[in-house]
Amino acid sequence: MLLRAITPQDWDAILQIQDECYAQLDPEPLHVLQSKWQVSPQSCFVFEVNESVVGYCLAHPWTTNMPPALYEPITHLPKADTLYLHDIAISVKAQGLGAGTKALTRLKLLADRLNLNSLSLVAVQGADSYWRKMGFKSQTIDKCLGTYTHDAMYMIYKINHRD
Repeated sequence: MLLRAITPQDWDAILQIQDECYAQLDPEPLHVLQSKWQVSPQSCFVFEVNESVVGYCLAHPWTTNMPPALYEPITHLPKADTLYLHDIAISVKAQGLGAGTKALTRLKLLADRLNLNSLSLVAVQGADSYWRKMGFKSQTIDKCLGTYTHDAMYMIYKINHRD
């Protein structure tokens, strides 16, 4: 499995995978997804198997405990202390190939290089159990997660040698 930078030709596949993976959420519009890539292309990538896009990761530097709302484009990055995993989605065609582990390894190295303290995300559709296995811990925050699913949970993975 190859992890590579997103190219403009990948967006049709990304939209199809988003649609496949999120039954409980309305799909985010293309311009909203692309906004994450535009502000932080180094932390956004696709998973490729046999020259086919089978998954994607959209992540960007952000502020701990303040996840961005869904459906709103990111126009600029705040003073960041976390690498926010907006979305990691893997098609059923590629599940079980270790894509999540490979993505997290890449993201942890990037967060370290950017001098960020953590990785963070909002788990939806019961994915919190997966993220716990990957070392994330749930964290109560003041920000409303109303644009996410009813079971939305903010989670954080502390970079070991950081605060």
